[in-house]
Amino acid sequence: MLKLKSNNKKVNDKVWFRKSKKNLYSIAALLPLVDAELSDRPRPGVMLYSLATPQAEEIYQEVRKAKDEGIESIYIAGGPHPSARPSEVLEIFDYVVVGEGEEALPELIKVLFRGKDPKDVRGIAFNVDGKVRYTGPRPPADLDKFPPFGLGPKAPVEISRGCPNRCAYCQTPRLFGRRMRHRSIPLIVEYARRLKDMRFTSPNSLAYGSDGFRPRLEKVEALLKALSEVGRPIYFGTFPSEVRPEFVSDQALELLTRYCANRSLNIGGQSGSPKVLQAIGRGHDPGEVEEACERCLDHGVTPHVDLIFSLPMESSEDQEMTLHLAERIVARGGRVRAHLFMPLPGTPLENTRPATLDEKVDARLGRMALEGKLTGSWASRNKKD
Repeated sequence: MLKLKSNNKKVNDKVWFRKSKKNLYSIAALLPLVDAELSDRPRPGVMLYSLATPQAEEIYQEVRKAKDEGIESIYIAGGPHPSARPSEVLEIFDYVVVGEGEEALPELIKVLFRGKDPKDVRGIAFNVDGKVRYTGPRPPADLDKFPPFGLGPKAPVEISRGCPNRCAYCQTPRLFGRRMRHRSIPLIVEYARRLKDMRFTSPNSLAYGSDGFRPRLEKVEALLKALSEVGRPIYFGTFPSEVRPEFVSDQALELLTRYCANRSLNIGGQSGSPKVLQAIGRGHDPGEVEEACERCLDHGVTPHVDLIFSLPMESSEDQEMTLHLAERIVARGGRVRAHLFMPLPGTPLENTRPATLDEKVDARLGRMALEGKLTGSWASRNKKD
C-alpha cells in the first residue's frame, strides 16, 4: 500500500471529502479534480474539509476526537473560515487551502503523495517549527478550465465569481477578489443541461458578463437565450443566488419573464437606514430597494428581499427604519427574509459585536413571521444571545 509522509505522519493512500449538508456545492466543484471519495466521518488517509464559520467549532471537535481515537490522517481544510483564519485552523488541521481550491488542492495532494516539500505550492498555509508559513496567493482561477461539478454530486452552475463591491460584512470579495469573472455561455449550457431544473450561483446574477458595476444585459440575454434552447426550466436570480437592487430594471425583468420559469427574484436590500447602508458600503439607498420591488411587482414578479438586523452600527431608530421597509415591501405583495448580523472573519466587521435587537422590532418581526409575511433565522439567534 502506498504510504504518504507528511509532518512525521504515515497514512494510507485514501483521500476523503467530509460530506455535510453545508458543503455540497464545494464538494461538487472539487470532487472532479481530486481522486477522492465521500465520507460522513473522519477516516484514515487524507481528510478534506470545507467549512464556513458557523460549522467551525463542531468540526474542530470532530477532528480532535478523531485524533484522540487514533485515526491516522492528514487533515486539510479550505473554505471561507479557514481562508480567513488559517492560524486558528492550523492548531487542529495540518494544511489550509487559502482562497480558491481548484488549483491549490490537487497540487498539494500530489506533492504530499510524492513526499515533496509543499513550500512551493502557492495558496496554502501550514506549520513549520511552530510558525505558520503562508506560501502566497495564486492568480484568480480561469473558471472555464474547471467544471462546476462532475459525475458525483451536482450543484447549481456557478456562472460568475468575485465582486467589485466592498460590503463590510461580506467575505466574497475578500475570498475571490473584486474583479468579476464569468464562465462562458457554452460551458454554462453544457452543465446546466445536466440539471433537472437549471439553477445558478453568482454574487449578482444580473451582473453576468459585466464588471459588476454596470449591467451588460445583452450578455444576460445571450445566456438566457442559449439556456432556453435546452428545453428545461430556467431559474435565474433565485436561491442560491440574488441580485443587487440597482440592477433590477424594466429591461432586466422583461428578460426574466420571457426566458425564465421563476416568478420571484432574490434582492439584497440589507437595511432600511441610509446611514447604515452607507456605513457598510452597500452603494445603494433604501429608495432603490423599494424601486426594485415596485418594478418586480409591475412585471408580475414577487421580490424576496434580504434584510440584516443588528448590524453593529445600528441604533434602535435604524432598526425601525429597516422594519418599516420590510412592512412596506410585504404590504405591496413582496416577501422579506430577516437575518441577524454575524461578524465573519476576514471582513472589516469581524471584530465587532451585533447590536442588540430592539424588543419591539423583534416582536413585530415575530408577528410578521406568524402571518406568513416574513421568514428568517433572527429570532432563535437573538434569544440565544
